Amino acid sequence: MPPLAAPARDCAHFKVPHYPIFETLPAMETTSPRPLAVITGGSRGLGFESAKALAQQGFDLALIAKDGAKLGSAAQEIQGVNVSTFICDLEQPEQVRETIAAITQSLPVPQVLMLAHGVMSEKMSKTLRTTDAEWRRVMAINLDSVFQLVNGIAPAMADARNGRIVIFSACLGRMSGPGNAGGLAPYRISKAGVNALVRNLAHETGLGARGLLVDAICPNHSRTDMGGPDAPRSAEEGAATAIWLATRPFNAAGATDQEKLTGVLWEDQQVVPW
Repeated sequence: MPPLAAPARDCAHFKVPHYPIFETLPAMETTSPRPLAVITGGSRGLGFESAKALAQQGFDLALIAKDGAKLGSAAQEIQGVNVSTFICDLEQPEQVRETIAAITQSLPVPQVLMLAHGVMSEKMSKTLRTTDAEWRRVMAINLDSVFQLVNGIAPAMADARNGRIVIFSACLGRMSGPGNAGGLAPYRISKAGVNALVRNLAHETGLGARGLLVDAICPNHSRTDMGGPDAPRSAEEGAATAIWLATRPFNAAGATDQEKLTGVLWEDQQVVPW
Protein backbone atom coordinates (compact mmCIF):
# COMPACT_ATOMS: atom_id res chain seq x y z
CA MET A 1 0.00 0.00 0.00
CA PRO A 2 1.25 3.56 -0.61
CA PRO A 3 2.21 5.71 2.38
CA LEU A 4 -0.58 7.57 4.07
CA ALA A 5 -0.81 11.34 3.70
CA ALA A 6 -2.20 14.04 5.95
CA PRO A 7 -5.74 15.14 5.09
CA ALA A 8 -6.44 18.54 3.63
CA ARG A 9 -8.73 20.95 5.46
CA ASP A 10 -11.19 21.88 2.74
CA CYS A 11 -14.30 19.81 2.10
CA ALA A 12 -16.22 19.54 -1.14
CA HIS A 13 -20.00 19.09 -0.91
CA PHE A 14 -22.11 17.37 -3.51
CA LYS A 15 -25.87 16.86 -3.55
CA VAL A 16 -27.61 13.87 -5.03
CA PRO A 17 -31.27 14.33 -6.06
CA HIS A 18 -33.83 14.25 -3.26
CA TYR A 19 -32.09 12.79 -0.22
CA PRO A 20 -28.56 11.40 -0.23
CA ILE A 21 -25.83 13.94 0.39
CA PHE A 22 -22.15 13.15 0.30
CA GLU A 23 -19.12 14.98 1.55
CA THR A 24 -15.53 14.21 0.66
CA LEU A 25 -12.72 14.82 3.13
CA PRO A 26 -9.70 14.66 0.80
CA ALA A 27 -6.19 13.59 1.68
CA MET A 28 -3.21 15.15 -0.04
CA GLU A 29 -2.44 13.59 -3.41
CA THR A 30 -0.02 10.68 -3.55
CA THR A 31 1.87 9.34 -6.53
CA SER A 32 -0.02 6.05 -6.41
CA PRO A 33 -3.82 6.04 -5.99
CA ARG A 34 -5.18 4.19 -2.99
CA PRO A 35 -7.76 1.42 -3.39
CA LEU A 36 -11.34 2.24 -2.39
CA ALA A 37 -13.54 0.47 0.15
CA VAL A 38 -17.29 1.15 0.22
CA ILE A 39 -18.71 0.41 3.67
CA THR A 40 -22.31 0.57 4.87
CA GLY A 41 -23.06 1.12 8.53
CA GLY A 42 -19.89 3.18 8.49
CA SER A 43 -20.83 5.65 11.22
CA ARG A 44 -20.66 3.25 14.17
CA GLY A 45 -20.19 -0.27 15.43
CA LEU A 46 -18.86 -2.98 13.15
CA GLY A 47 -18.84 -0.79 10.05
CA PHE A 48 -16.88 1.98 11.72
CA GLU A 49 -14.33 -0.44 13.18
CA SER A 50 -13.89 -1.95 9.74
CA ALA A 51 -13.47 1.49 8.20
CA LYS A 52 -10.79 2.50 10.66
CA ALA A 53 -8.84 -0.71 10.08
CA LEU A 54 -9.01 -0.48 6.29
CA ALA A 55 -7.93 3.17 6.40
CA GLN A 56 -4.89 2.10 8.41
CA GLN A 57 -4.12 -0.36 5.62
CA GLY A 58 -4.23 2.39 3.03
CA PHE A 59 -7.78 2.32 1.67
CA ASP A 60 -9.76 5.38 0.73
CA LEU A 61 -13.29 5.09 2.09
CA ALA A 62 -16.86 5.68 1.02
CA LEU A 63 -19.01 5.44 4.14
CA ILE A 64 -22.79 5.05 4.02
CA ALA A 65 -25.11 5.61 6.97
CA LYS A 66 -28.48 7.11 7.84
CA ASP A 67 -27.44 9.54 10.58
CA GLY A 68 -25.56 12.41 8.97
CA ALA A 69 -24.19 13.82 12.21
CA LYS A 70 -22.73 10.49 13.34
CA LEU A 71 -21.42 9.85 9.86
CA GLY A 72 -19.64 13.19 9.79
CA SER A 73 -18.10 12.58 13.21
CA ALA A 74 -16.92 9.14 12.15
CA ALA A 75 -15.31 10.53 9.01
CA GLN A 76 -13.48 13.22 10.99
CA GLU A 77 -11.92 10.52 13.19
CA ILE A 78 -10.30 8.80 10.21
CA GLN A 79 -7.12 10.51 9.13
CA GLY A 80 -4.74 10.22 6.22
CA VAL A 81 -7.05 8.92 3.46
CA ASN A 82 -9.94 10.22 1.38
CA VAL A 83 -13.25 9.71 3.17
CA SER A 84 -16.50 10.23 1.26
CA THR A 85 -19.71 10.09 3.27
CA PHE A 86 -23.13 9.23 1.86
CA ILE A 87 -26.28 9.82 3.90
CA CYS A 88 -28.83 7.16 2.99
CA ASP A 89 -31.79 5.46 4.65
CA LEU A 90 -31.24 1.90 3.43
CA GLU A 91 -34.89 1.06 4.09
CA GLN A 92 -35.83 3.31 1.15
CA PRO A 93 -35.09 1.74 -2.27
CA GLU A 94 -35.05 5.06 -4.10
CA GLN A 95 -32.45 6.47 -1.74
CA VAL A 96 -30.34 3.34 -2.17
CA ARG A 97 -30.46 3.70 -5.95
CA GLU A 98 -29.51 7.38 -5.74
CA THR A 99 -26.61 6.59 -3.45
CA ILE A 100 -25.35 3.87 -5.77
CA ALA A 101 -25.49 6.35 -8.64
CA ALA A 102 -23.56 8.94 -6.64
CA ILE A 103 -20.85 6.43 -5.76
CA THR A 104 -20.43 4.96 -9.23
CA GLN A 105 -20.45 8.34 -10.94
CA SER A 106 -18.05 10.13 -8.59
CA LEU A 107 -15.60 7.52 -7.30
CA PRO A 108 -13.35 4.86 -8.80
CA VAL A 109 -14.32 1.21 -8.89
CA PRO A 110 -13.92 -0.11 -5.34
CA GLN A 111 -11.72 -3.03 -4.40
CA VAL A 112 -13.87 -3.73 -1.35
CA LEU A 113 -17.63 -3.61 -0.87
CA MET A 114 -18.37 -4.28 2.79
CA LEU A 115 -22.00 -4.33 3.89
CA ALA A 116 -22.07 -3.99 7.67
CA HIS A 117 -25.54 -2.51 8.18
CA GLY A 118 -28.56 -4.28 9.62
CA VAL A 119 -31.44 -4.15 12.07
CA MET A 120 -32.84 -6.63 14.56
CA SER A 121 -36.50 -7.56 14.40
CA GLU A 122 -38.83 -6.92 17.32
CA LYS A 123 -38.40 -9.22 20.30
CA MET A 124 -41.72 -11.03 19.83
CA SER A 125 -41.53 -11.24 16.04
CA LYS A 126 -42.34 -14.92 15.62
CA THR A 127 -43.59 -16.03 12.23
CA LEU A 128 -47.27 -16.08 13.24
CA ARG A 129 -47.03 -12.81 15.18
CA THR A 130 -45.05 -10.56 12.85
CA THR A 131 -46.84 -7.69 11.16
CA ASP A 132 -46.50 -6.88 7.48
CA ALA A 133 -44.84 -3.59 8.39
CA GLU A 134 -42.22 -5.23 10.62
CA TRP A 135 -41.50 -7.89 8.00
CA ARG A 136 -41.01 -5.31 5.28
CA ARG A 137 -38.84 -3.06 7.49
CA VAL A 138 -36.39 -5.82 8.32
CA MET A 139 -36.31 -7.30 4.83
CA ALA A 140 -35.83 -3.90 3.21
CA ILE A 141 -32.78 -3.09 5.34
CA ASN A 142 -31.20 -6.51 5.86
CA LEU A 143 -31.80 -8.12 2.46
CA ASP A 144 -33.28 -5.83 -0.21
CA SER A 145 -30.67 -3.10 0.22
CA VAL A 146 -27.92 -5.72 0.21
CA PHE A 147 -29.15 -6.95 -3.17
CA GLN A 148 -29.40 -3.39 -4.50
CA LEU A 149 -25.90 -2.44 -3.41
CA VAL A 150 -24.33 -5.61 -4.75
CA ASN A 151 -26.34 -5.38 -7.95
CA GLY A 152 -25.42 -1.73 -8.48
CA ILE A 153 -21.76 -1.63 -7.41
CA ALA A 154 -20.33 -5.11 -7.91
CA PRO A 155 -20.63 -5.44 -11.72
CA ALA A 156 -17.73 -3.02 -12.21
CA MET A 157 -15.74 -4.91 -9.57
CA ALA A 158 -16.37 -8.16 -11.43
CA ASP A 159 -15.32 -6.55 -14.71
CA ALA A 160 -12.13 -5.32 -13.06
CA ARG A 161 -11.43 -8.89 -11.85
CA ASN A 162 -10.14 -7.51 -8.57
CA GLY A 163 -12.61 -7.18 -5.74
CA ARG A 164 -13.82 -8.40 -2.37
CA ILE A 165 -17.46 -8.40 -1.29
CA VAL A 166 -17.87 -8.98 2.45
CA ILE A 167 -21.37 -9.09 3.91
CA PHE A 168 -22.18 -9.19 7.60
CA SER A 169 -24.67 -12.00 8.10
CA ALA A 170 -25.46 -13.75 11.40
CA CYS A 171 -25.28 -17.21 12.88
CA LEU A 172 -29.03 -16.87 13.48
CA GLY A 173 -29.43 -17.07 9.71
CA ARG A 174 -27.83 -20.51 9.49
CA MET A 175 -29.91 -23.54 8.59
CA SER A 176 -27.77 -25.76 10.81
CA GLY A 177 -25.87 -25.50 14.08
CA PRO A 178 -26.90 -23.95 17.39
CA GLY A 179 -29.46 -21.18 17.76
CA ASN A 180 -31.66 -22.00 14.76
CA ALA A 181 -34.76 -23.15 16.64
CA GLY A 182 -37.04 -20.25 15.75
CA GLY A 183 -38.08 -16.80 16.92
CA LEU A 184 -36.99 -13.40 15.56
CA ALA A 185 -38.45 -14.57 12.26
CA PRO A 186 -37.83 -11.53 10.03
CA TYR A 187 -34.23 -11.19 11.21
CA ARG A 188 -33.35 -14.89 10.86
CA ILE A 189 -34.99 -15.18 7.46
CA SER A 190 -33.39 -11.99 6.15
CA LYS A 191 -29.95 -13.30 7.14
CA ALA A 192 -30.68 -16.70 5.59
CA GLY A 193 -31.45 -14.76 2.42
CA VAL A 194 -28.11 -12.94 2.68
CA ASN A 195 -26.35 -16.29 3.00
CA ALA A 196 -28.12 -17.58 -0.11
CA LEU A 197 -27.25 -14.41 -2.04
CA VAL A 198 -23.57 -14.72 -1.12
CA ARG A 199 -23.37 -18.38 -2.11
CA ASN A 200 -25.24 -17.81 -5.36
CA LEU A 201 -23.18 -14.80 -6.42
CA ALA A 202 -19.90 -16.51 -5.58
CA HIS A 203 -20.78 -19.44 -7.83
CA GLU A 204 -21.99 -17.12 -10.60
CA THR A 205 -18.65 -15.31 -10.57
CA GLY A 206 -16.41 -18.36 -10.56
CA LEU A 207 -15.59 -18.86 -6.87
CA GLY A 208 -12.67 -16.49 -7.03
CA ALA A 209 -11.27 -17.72 -10.34
CA ARG A 210 -12.23 -14.43 -12.01
CA GLY A 211 -10.78 -12.20 -9.32
CA LEU A 212 -13.96 -11.47 -7.33
CA LEU A 213 -14.30 -12.92 -3.83
CA VAL A 214 -17.74 -13.00 -2.18
CA ASP A 215 -18.11 -13.99 1.47
CA ALA A 216 -20.44 -13.73 4.44
CA ILE A 217 -19.39 -13.47 8.05
CA CYS A 218 -20.94 -14.13 11.42
CA PRO A 219 -19.49 -11.46 13.73
CA ASN A 220 -21.02 -13.04 16.85
CA HIS A 221 -22.55 -11.10 19.73
CA SER A 222 -20.64 -7.81 19.82
CA ARG A 223 -20.93 -4.61 21.82
CA THR A 224 -22.76 -2.43 19.31
CA ASP A 225 -26.03 -0.53 19.43
CA MET A 226 -27.76 -3.73 18.33
CA GLY A 227 -25.74 -6.10 20.51
CA GLY A 228 -25.91 -3.99 23.66
CA PRO A 229 -23.30 -3.07 26.25
CA ASP A 230 -23.13 -6.53 27.84
CA ALA A 231 -22.18 -8.47 24.71
CA PRO A 232 -19.05 -10.59 25.20
CA ARG A 233 -17.14 -9.18 22.22
CA SER A 234 -16.00 -5.68 21.41
CA ALA A 235 -17.00 -4.19 18.06
CA GLU A 236 -13.35 -4.39 17.03
CA GLU A 237 -13.33 -8.14 17.71
CA GLY A 238 -16.62 -8.55 15.87
CA ALA A 239 -15.21 -6.84 12.79
CA ALA A 240 -11.88 -8.67 12.74
CA THR A 241 -12.87 -11.46 10.35
CA ALA A 242 -14.46 -9.01 7.90
CA ILE A 243 -11.27 -6.94 7.85
CA TRP A 244 -9.23 -10.08 7.24
CA LEU A 245 -11.53 -11.15 4.39
CA ALA A 246 -11.15 -7.75 2.74
CA THR A 247 -7.37 -8.04 2.65
CA ARG A 248 -6.37 -11.72 2.84
CA PRO A 249 -4.16 -13.33 0.19
CA PHE A 250 -6.23 -15.66 -2.03
CA ASN A 251 -5.05 -18.66 -4.01
CA ALA A 252 -7.63 -21.10 -5.38
CA ALA A 253 -4.94 -23.78 -5.36
CA GLY A 254 -3.90 -23.04 -1.79
CA ALA A 255 -3.55 -25.63 0.92
CA THR A 256 -5.91 -24.17 3.54
CA ASP A 257 -9.50 -22.98 3.62
CA GLN A 258 -8.25 -19.52 4.52
CA GLU A 259 -6.23 -19.38 1.30
CA LYS A 260 -8.53 -21.05 -1.23
CA LEU A 261 -12.20 -20.72 -0.26
CA THR A 262 -14.74 -18.05 -1.08
CA GLY A 263 -18.53 -18.10 -1.27
CA VAL A 264 -18.81 -19.41 2.28
CA LEU A 265 -19.81 -18.28 5.77
CA TRP A 266 -16.93 -17.37 8.07
CA GLU A 267 -16.74 -17.15 11.84
CA ASP A 268 -13.43 -16.26 13.51
CA GLN A 269 -11.61 -16.91 10.20
CA GLN A 270 -13.04 -20.44 10.06
CA VAL A 271 -15.65 -21.77 7.64
CA VAL A 272 -18.93 -22.74 9.30
CA PRO A 273 -21.87 -24.60 7.71
CA TRP A 274 -24.72 -22.60 6.21
